[in-house]
Amino acid sequence: MSNVFAPAAVVEESAVRTKQPARVSAKPDYSVTPNELPQHILSFLIGFLLGFVILFVYYKIVLLSIIGGAIFGAVYISIGAQNAIHKRRKNLRIQFRDMLEALSVAMRAGNPPAKALQSAREDLLLLYNDNSDIIVEMDIIIGAFDNAMPLSESFHDFAERSGLEDIESFASIYKTIEGKSSRADEIVRQTQSIIGDKMEIEMEIETLMTSAKNEMNIMTVMPLVILLILGYVGAGFMGTIYTTVGGKIAATIGLIIFVISVALGRKISSIKL
Repeated sequence: MSNVFAPAAVVEESAVRTKQPARVSAKPDYSVTPNELPQHILSFLIGFLLGFVILFVYYKIVLLSIIGGAIFGAVYISIGAQNAIHKRRKNLRIQFRDMLEALSVAMRAGNPPAKALQSAREDLLLLYNDNSDIIVEMDIIIGAFDNAMPLSESFHDFAERSGLEDIESFASIYKTIEGKSSRADEIVRQTQSIIGDKMEIEMEIETLMTSAKNEMNIMTVMPLVILLILGYVGAGFMGTIYTTVGGKIAATIGLIIFVISVALGRKISSIKL
């Protein structure tokens, strides 16, 4: 039975809370890879294949190539896990931008922040499913608010777990303006605009860097192709490298230079704003 003596705003807020879906108790940890056993196995196989091919091209020793491939496969599991974390955070950043846009629209319509979050959640369900990270986070934030936790604390907790600078900046701004500014919708809109502009700049840079990355990938593969051609078509031209101590030392030095070149190329081509 509703309280007829309660202020309209309280009744409205109570009505919003009664319509809330079941909240998610477990908070996602974005520092932990979302990869499971099948993805780890796939990463190991990719790493093993790469390690085996590279070592076999440089040494032509099957046992060494298998051992080295297994070691690199184990290392590549960690690389694949880090790539999955990076991809998840990148997607979360895009979803967060969409959330800010929906939140800004709801707040411009005159809704208080809590109700605006619920409205934004319903809008985002048109783009993302219930299991998407941003929907889960909004469920956690709204659920915490239902338990009397300020939105600023929930946003701060979200920022710490996400490890994203944009979310951390928004959490700091929201903590400053919470309950103190009538321009909250404008500040949310400006924050969304800044994040969107940064993403557009990053996309333009990635587009400009695409050709350079393709050239780098070709240059990475070319030494292996040349060694394969010389090893199998050169009529014994590369025999000294595979049969003498000096040749194996030269191959080792070449392999070290190859690995360093690949690592430097990857680092130079990855741009972070």
